[in-house]
Amino acid sequence: MATQYGEYGEYGNYLAHGDPGDHEARGDRSRYGGTPGAGGRRRHRLPAALRAPVEARAWREFAYVLLSLPVSIVLFAFAVTMLSVGAGLLVTFLGVPVLAAGLAACRGLGSVERARARGLLGLDVAEPEPLRPRGPGTLAWMGAVLRSGAAWRHVLYAVLHLPWAVFSFCVAVVFWVYGWATLTYPLWFWLFPLYGGQDGLQLYGDEGHRVYLDNPFEITVTALVGLLFTLATPWIVRALTTVDRVMVHGLLGPSRLASRVVELESDRGVVVDTAAADLRRIERDLHDGAQARLVALAMDLGLAKEKLREDPREAARMVDEAHGEVKTALQELRDLARGIHPAVLTDRGLDAALSSVASRCTVPVRVEVDLPARPAAAIEGIAYFTVSELLQNVSKHSGARSASVDVWRAEDRLLVQVSDDGVGGADASGGSGLAGLAGRLDAVDGILVVDSPTGGPTRVTAELPWRGGE
Repeated sequence: MATQYGEYGEYGNYLAHGDPGDHEARGDRSRYGGTPGAGGRRRHRLPAALRAPVEARAWREFAYVLLSLPVSIVLFAFAVTMLSVGAGLLVTFLGVPVLAAGLAACRGLGSVERARARGLLGLDVAEPEPLRPRGPGTLAWMGAVLRSGAAWRHVLYAVLHLPWAVFSFCVAVVFWVYGWATLTYPLWFWLFPLYGGQDGLQLYGDEGHRVYLDNPFEITVTALVGLLFTLATPWIVRALTTVDRVMVHGLLGPSRLASRVVELESDRGVVVDTAAADLRRIERDLHDGAQARLVALAMDLGLAKEKLREDPREAARMVDEAHGEVKTALQELRDLARGIHPAVLTDRGLDAALSSVASRCTVPVRVEVDLPARPAAAIEGIAYFTVSELLQNVSKHSGARSASVDVWRAEDRLLVQVSDDGVGGADASGGSGLAGLAGRLDAVDGILVVDSPTGGPTRVTAELPWRGGE
């Protein structure tokens, strides 16, 4: 998964702008700190606590709570009725289609709830895992519905959401109405004094005595209390809708197991495609490089053998040329073997291997590796080839005068950052080499963050799981 750092907010800003040269900063990176105000957030003059009651978000969340009560009543009544009828009819075969139809309808109603949460809460929940009938026909479809964990989660949502909707409706309405009513009390006391008792708000004290809020002090205190209620109500409603968010995301979306299976299947496809591409590259390099040179070498040696008796001097010249071809073929084979898995990485680790890669770069490269131990061999190899490909980009496209490679560990993650002072403008989208590199990292739950404004500098940070022994 490749992205510009702004899409990750503060965490992406930390990845892109952290100073890997500071060892104390490396310790702070494990907390994933960021720069306040990162991510292009718009700054307001009023603090959030004061502007919350008049923001559109507060009113959308309040509307969601209001609608939740009638919607949850319909969902509860439908789910309980269909389950009761279906369970009661299970003594006959009629119970199976009734129960399956009820579960399928609950899944359909769940799509309405997801749309409501998307429109009012801004919560985008993916569709749950689809039904997987084991064969054609109605019976296979009913079996798939009855086995569907997503359908039963939708029923559970319909049952659990009603008591919560009643509670959140009562709390939100009481706070909202009393807050705005007491806040605006001076206004409607001035407009409609007769409706506030004799001359003010009529309350009931001890033993049924009536109390009237009709003097300026009492009116002011009432308005201040209303202001506190009004300021607190949006945050109370937001806390209530947080529970709704959890319920919608957990019960109406895809299960974590199903999502993980889909992700692993996608990653497996990426790994297989990458391995196939690597095999094709190795075959092409062998066929066009070392193999072609060895074939030409065999032909040259055969001609030299025929010339040996007739023209020894010409034969010696041909042998000398063949010797040069052998050296070139050996170098190509070494480069090819290094591209498969360098021996220095296995023997001496990332520090020595990355130093070797940096020495072949066309610009001076500073390498700093600060690791308490070696990560897993597979992760180590991915980190090596990531740096190798990024330094190739520096050599070919950056126009830089210097570059740096920094590797450190933050909690259970391995972070690699390659920086240069070139022209910038690197883009991980559009099928570039960075996009392919991001796909390889994503296959092992890694992240590639690119920060490369036009004019430079460029910082590319790769984050990988550690998965190594201490």
